[in-house]
Amino acid sequence: MTFIFPKNYNFKSKLFGIIDYSTAILNIIWYIIIFLILNILPISFSLKLFIFVSLCFPLLLFSIIGFHGENIIFVFKYVSKFIKSKKLYLYN
Repeated sequence: MTFIFPKNYNFKSKLFGIIDYSTAILNIIWYIIIFLILNILPISFSLKLFIFVSLCFPLLLFSIIGFHGENIIFVFKYVSKFIKSKKLYLYN
C-alpha cells in the first residue's frame, strides 16, 4: 500500500499523537519549577498537592486542547507581543 501526501501537507510529530514535543518540554519544565518551589515551603502535603494541581492542570489543558492546533509557545509569544505594544495591533 502506497501513501501519497500532498506537498502542502504540514506533518508535525507529536508526543502520543496529542501534544507537540516543544510544548511537552515546556510543561515538564513548568512542573519541575513548581514542584521544587513547593518542596521548599513548609506546608502540609495536601495543600502542596492542591497548589500543584491548580497551577499545572490549566497549562496541561491548554496544551492538549490548544488554540486551533497552535503551539502554546507561539501563543505565549503572540500574547506577550500584544501586551507589550497594544496600539500596534489595535490600530493596524
